[in-house]
Amino acid sequence: MKEKALLLLASVLLFACKKDLAPMFFSTTSFIIETPSGFPNMNIPSNNPMTVEGVALGEKLFHDKILSGNGMQACASCHLQSAAFSDTNQFSAGIDGFFGDRNASTIINAGWNNFNFWDGRVASLENQAFEPVVNPIEMNDTWLNVEIKLNADNEYPILFKNAFNIDDIDSIHVVMAIAQFERTLISVNSKFDKYLTGETQLTASELGGYAIFNSEKGDCFHCHGTQMFMDNLFHNNGLDPEPFTDLGLGKITNNASDNAKFKTPTLRNIEFSAPYMHDGRFSTLEEVVEHYNSGGEYSLTVDPLMKKLGVGLQLTNQEKQDLVAFLKTLTDTDFISSKK
Repeated sequence: MKEKALLLLASVLLFACKKDLAPMFFSTTSFIIETPSGFPNMNIPSNNPMTVEGVALGEKLFHDKILSGNGMQACASCHLQSAAFSDTNQFSAGIDGFFGDRNASTIINAGWNNFNFWDGRVASLENQAFEPVVNPIEMNDTWLNVEIKLNADNEYPILFKNAFNIDDIDSIHVVMAIAQFERTLISVNSKFDKYLTGETQLTASELGGYAIFNSEKGDCFHCHGTQMFMDNLFHNNGLDPEPFTDLGLGKITNNASDNAKFKTPTLRNIEFSAPYMHDGRFSTLEEVVEHYNSGGEYSLTVDPLMKKLGVGLQLTNQEKQDLVAFLKTLTDTDFISSKK
């Protein structure tokens, strides 16, 4: 009996040892992106699938000032939810007080972007997230230093382990998490969306603006058509004559025919994303409408869609007011105010 008891104890101990040495099972919870009506399927990288754990980690990183050189600035510092994840200032100030020369882009439905930044210099949200951290006039840090800070933190090693099953935090997984969070910033619950589903009605002024928007009279729909209210393309919309102070896409492609072309922004939540244009030159929607109504400036690269150069749209004051009224129906108050 004593021998059997010792044998049984040895077997239990051996099983326990094998159990301790067995690898821990890693599992995440899928985060499902529901494609809104009229949108294409979101192009999610196969090496960065959406997970609940990754999204939560990305949201924490997006709001954490640990990513900046002096611990005073986060992604959210220049991409305010109340401003449709853009900046209310014409140009954003970095941690050392230096200003950039472009307005911070909105992060709305960014998972459908084919290119990012006003000049389209990167395609993926992952690659976009690499830049601000090391930009000397923005967060002005190094990725090596950020990695050291995150690995020394009390929470982040556990969160990265849960999201990606890694033991050492690196920049690649930081941007993967941020990109996952940004892909969840989906806005499709505006008054206009509810109008399309029959939940509400538009006023006479809003309907008049809608008609102008979708007609040759307003010419808005050419670049801001579809339910995304953007075309994922680049245009010179007649802001400036030559010589250009900002070459936009042309600086990236080194093709003179691309000079002064910038990525079309979405018009969703445009009521809150002032100031407008790549350089934030317009403070109000009325100024934006007046730019197009005036006809814009001629240049060699001005878009053919700006076919009323020198003549203008010739909208009446009422028609301009109606157009602005329609643009404000694209406001999604739930998206702007949600705490999730």
